[in-house]
Amino acid sequence: MIDTAIRPGIRASNTNFCACRTAHGGDAEYLGWSRRGVLRAGLAAAAGLSAGLGLRLAAAAEAPMQHNMSPDQAIKELMDGNKRFTEQQMTSFDEDLKLLKQKTAEGQAPFAALLACADSRVPVELIFDQTIGKLFVTRVAGNIATADLIASLEYGAAVLGTKAIVVLGHASCGAVKATIEAKPVPGQISTLYRSIRPAVDQAGADLETAVKANAKIQAGLLRTSSPVLAELIGKRQLKIVAAYYEIANGTVTLLD
Repeated sequence: MIDTAIRPGIRASNTNFCACRTAHGGDAEYLGWSRRGVLRAGLAAAAGLSAGLGLRLAAAAEAPMQHNMSPDQAIKELMDGNKRFTEQQMTSFDEDLKLLKQKTAEGQAPFAALLACADSRVPVELIFDQTIGKLFVTRVAGNIATADLIASLEYGAAVLGTKAIVVLGHASCGAVKATIEAKPVPGQISTLYRSIRPAVDQAGADLETAVKANAKIQAGLLRTSSPVLAELIGKRQLKIVAAYYEIANGTVTLLD
């Protein structure tokens, strides 16, 4: 219900209130916020954004390796890291603390992004043996390409300069299994089903096949539904691939 009551501290003059209980439109002013104060706040915000951009660019300048990579080199770096992970020869732990203190406090320059499942058995940085600041990770149950996740990955590619996006499905994915079974579930869990259902319709009831189909479908959605990502792909500045993580042995396999 829309709240039309006039709250203390707001001068009502042609003011509209929405369900979030915020005044919009008209010349409503909160107590203590003059037009001059609003202008000053806007200038301060702009200055803050400019400073933030400068810090990000400075961080990027310290990480030429990431930004000079080709999309294929970025994917190779991930797969080389997974090989180190499976062979128990990881190197990322030797770098983390030093990088955190010296290079990532003021910005980030990741070379790849991941759309991974929220499953606790899929620790993305570990399985690719990558240290702080090198991967831009988004996670959601079923590794599905929703609008919010696409927006985050667009930011990673267009602003931070990631060269590859990997959609990472994994063995024994509970979200895909639940979609196959289609049983009643509590709360909002079933909202995941509609994004995963095309993979189940394509692959049938076999869980591994459905997980792999889902990763491919979500990668395809990223390529086609985002003009930002499509443009970068067209310029050969970005590659989007699907992959499958086998929890039992730690191996990542590219599906595309």
